[in-house]
Amino acid sequence: MSHTPHELHEEFPEKVELMSTLKQSDAHFAKLSEEYHEVNRAIHRAETNVEPISETAETDMRKQRAALKDEIWGILSKA
Repeated sequence: MSHTPHELHEEFPEKVELMSTLKQSDAHFAKLSEEYHEVNRAIHRAETNVEPISETAETDMRKQRAALKDEIWGILSKA
């Protein structure tokens, strides 16, 4: 299995336990986290040409990932 960069536990290593707790106790956070992982994996597949996509589509997914990460950070920083 290849290593997928930008995983949440790597982005916020000091918040791993909090993320685990929130995934179990906060349905909205769990949904955001899962959506982030799905988008992140799709970007990785595109970057490695496993599932090539247009440059525009990849840029849009990167923007979506960044927005999700910002929202996740907002929740983590307040918890």
